[in-house]
Amino acid sequence: MHELSIAASVVESAQDVAHRLGADRVEAVTLRIGALAGVVADALRFSFALVAEGTALDGAELVIEEIPARARCGGDGGCGTEFAVGSPPALWCPACARPATDVPAGRELELVEVRVAGSA
Repeated sequence: MHELSIAASVVESAQDVAHRLGADRVEAVTLRIGALAGVVADALRFSFALVAEGTALDGAELVIEEIPARARCGGDGGCGTEFAVGSPPALWCPACARPATDVPAGRELELVEVRVAGSA
């Protein structure tokens, strides 16, 4: 379950932000997670709550923005169409049946915002 290590990294990064801002507590953390990132949102929420216990993030809200996967047809005569990847992932262009050469969205795993409260 790699969600536990992701949660630990998120808590550590958010604590660093809070410390730099002189904040006592983190109220919320927002993550942007792509559909192809291989992260199970419920497992991450559970892991986040466990790792956050006893830290400045204890009781903090974990907000997850889910990013749908998109692919682009290109390369060797591709048509350039951008399309939704779907589930299970299909990386063949629906317009010309060529393989996608680029996945511009869906692999994200980004810490977007740390909302803090109080001052040290």
